[in-house]
Amino acid sequence: MNNVKAIGFDLFNTLITADPKALSEAMRRLTGSLEESGYLLEPDSFRKVYREAAIRFVNESKLDGKETHNRFWISAALNTLGHNVSPDDASVSKAVEAYFSTFFDYCRLIPGTVEMLEKLKAIYRLGLLSNFTHAPAVKGLLDRLGLSPFFETVLVSGEIGYRKPHPLVFKMLAENLGFKKYQILYVGDSIDPDVLGAAQSGLRPVWMTYVQDHHLPVIPEASSEQNEILARQVPRVTNWDAFLTLLGVTEARFSPK
Repeated sequence: MNNVKAIGFDLFNTLITADPKALSEAMRRLTGSLEESGYLLEPDSFRKVYREAAIRFVNESKLDGKETHNRFWISAALNTLGHNVSPDDASVSKAVEAYFSTFFDYCRLIPGTVEMLEKLKAIYRLGLLSNFTHAPAVKGLLDRLGLSPFFETVLVSGEIGYRKPHPLVFKMLAENLGFKKYQILYVGDSIDPDVLGAAQSGLRPVWMTYVQDHHLPVIPEASSEQNEILARQVPRVTNWDAFLTLLGVTEARFSPK
């Protein structure tokens, strides 16, 4: 692809996947932490009000692009159940860490990810832009999975305050990578935040469909039929070999002279 100087990547379901058991285990750890802090909870009731709070806060964040955080969901759920607890309470912070500790145990790299990044780092500036409420979990995952050294910049919605597809986050990615938007590819799996979000912000999207093509269980994304049609008009890859081929990167470019 001509005039590409830098590449940005989404994280979940683009570079890594989470085991289907991750979310249920995360909830088990969250409720366990709250119980250790002295809250008397009926797990099913808590899960119900927590899920309702999460949906409400996430829907609000989609309207204005401002990121939410799990501490608000936990506090709202506890308050619904009669516990007057601030989102900044130490017990809530402890529960947040317990929840996200699950991802360290249940996330895996998509095959070929490290090899792909090794090849591309020799040619392009690389960045990461992830919609994720808790930035320390993302940075911990990158360290544990050996991905941190590949990225010139790591942007996480929970840290910067806005989430994809808000144009601010793509603007920040371009500024941090040091190139014009049209010189940057953005690779992601989700239609609205990744593919269309990048395109509408002036970056060049690539749709990574590994998880869909391998029928891996993911949280379904609400996207209009029109947006799905638009997504099919951008380059689509199902694995990293296909992506390297799209870029014209071959082994010959890395052979000793």
